[in-house]
Amino acid sequence: MRSRSSNPEIDKLILLISKLPGFGPKSASRAALHLLKKKEQLMIPLAESLLSSSEKIITCEVCGNIDLHSPCSICNDEKRSKKEICVVENIADLWALEKAEVFNGMYHILGGNLSAINSIGPEDLNLKKLIDRVSGDEVEEIILALSATVDGQTTAHYVADTLSQKDIVVSRLGHGVPVGGELDYMDEGTIAAALSARQKI
Repeated sequence: MRSRSSNPEIDKLILLISKLPGFGPKSASRAALHLLKKKEQLMIPLAESLLSSSEKIITCEVCGNIDLHSPCSICNDEKRSKKEICVVENIADLWALEKAEVFNGMYHILGGNLSAINSIGPEDLNLKKLIDRVSGDEVEEIILALSATVDGQTTAHYVADTLSQKDIVVSRLGHGVPVGGELDYMDEGTIAAALSARQKI
């Protein structure tokens, strides 16, 4: 869909914004106009922040989180329990759990779910590092905090089967997560209820 601008630079800006989640051509056009109207207050600081973030933010080699250093601040936090690893699909899910302040263990980001339709197999997920992490002596429980969707539950069962030979407890979120629900769209109370009511697989 063509934008209403006849300026290639503005068209490029609108196109890039439209690639962000939640933006279509119309909302991207409105966002671009707002940025252009607020160059000094918003557009230039945003551009500087984007450039700085792209240069400084890296992926944690342990859990897959993003931070200014690797291992990340969560993996390096001595006050957090090393006995539990909460497995999530993406960074947004980790942020949702951290915001709820109900979990004080470690995390592991899979980077998605198994999906036959989207041709995503086990080799496309961050599973090998998870297996390596549970091979140590410290980990006692893996909590699968995956979406209550078909793909999410398929992934949970696959991970549970993969870890079945390990001497650890594998559990998943309990009541509180509705069927089809995704963690980063839930309130803190729902997440807390789901985590406290987790069930052994």
